[in-house]
Amino acid sequence: MKFSISREAFLRPLTLVAGVVERRQTLPVLSNVLIHVQGTQVALTGTDLEVELIGRAEPSSVDESGSITVPARKLMDICKSLPEQSDITFSVEDGRAVLRCGRSRFTLSTLPVAEFPSIESDQGNQEFSLPRGTLKYLIDATAFAMAQQDVRYYLNGMLLELGQNIIRSVATDGHRLAVCARSTDISVEPSQKLIVPRKGILELSRLLDGSDEPVQLTLGANHLRAHTGDYTFTSKLVDGKFPDYDRVIPKGGDKAIIAERAELRQVLSRTSILSNEKYRGIRLHLENGNLRVMANNPEQEEAEENIAIEYDGNTMEIGFNVGYLIDVLSVLDEDRVQITLSDPNSSAILEEPGGGDALYVVMPMRL
Repeated sequence: MKFSISREAFLRPLTLVAGVVERRQTLPVLSNVLIHVQGTQVALTGTDLEVELIGRAEPSSVDESGSITVPARKLMDICKSLPEQSDITFSVEDGRAVLRCGRSRFTLSTLPVAEFPSIESDQGNQEFSLPRGTLKYLIDATAFAMAQQDVRYYLNGMLLELGQNIIRSVATDGHRLAVCARSTDISVEPSQKLIVPRKGILELSRLLDGSDEPVQLTLGANHLRAHTGDYTFTSKLVDGKFPDYDRVIPKGGDKAIIAERAELRQVLSRTSILSNEKYRGIRLHLENGNLRVMANNPEQEEAEENIAIEYDGNTMEIGFNVGYLIDVLSVLDEDRVQITLSDPNSSAILEEPGGGDALYVVMPMRL
């Protein structure tokens, strides 16, 4: 195998593919990237057995086709450190990978290509495409609420619901819930529910941009595959039943307040400095036209701020984990936010005034 390629053309797919590769692996070959050269294309593949990403680039010349696996991080670090706009020549000599650039030469160890696993690709039973921006918006609006290492493994990911002209993303960690829906020109009959693991969601988001260019999705029995331009992304699906999120959304809240989103976020961020570092609890005291935000900690330190709001109703005090509220206010893209409450023991709904694509539920805290 021997080819030449510009540093920039090689580095972008390599950086994305190396992101999938795990540093600590039980199988040594999983810390490698598979380089496959055929015709006028170089394909780079990285996998951790749950997620697989293939990135493609065009070499300036190919002298000999072939395949090889080399350590992903080392290769990426070498390419990053080379001068910009330089040309790289890649070859295999005596079972080792040799990378040359100008006066530099690097020799890397290799592992057999036959040992490199691929996620088995059972034939997809449904295919459709939607704008990349739509899918990225859905992921960005809800990904923060995914659980990280919950024993309820089905929460460590995101639910994607595909139906007639609609796609919905749902994430929850048991303390908060994020739901976002967008109408789009897809037709999935019967409607499908898939749980994509957390890592798969984060890697897929890195591939997407806000454009109207299409992303081609293929649904298999136990995997989801996405094609975007020069990249093919595959993720296994989580085998489990996602909770019935509709039952979690509180109904009949009679106290609706409207506040300036950016201002409220700043007030919460400042107040949180003196909250208990472990529980991050703050108290919201609701009264006509005013919201008082209070925090204290075991060192007897206190913070109190007032913010003008649109509210006309009974006074009420309720506690929340301030981090959960700030997360929601960070992803809402409207200037104002509507918070609907019913009593101190019921969850709050956060959304754009009058409702929008996204809806967020945050459970209260006893303080």
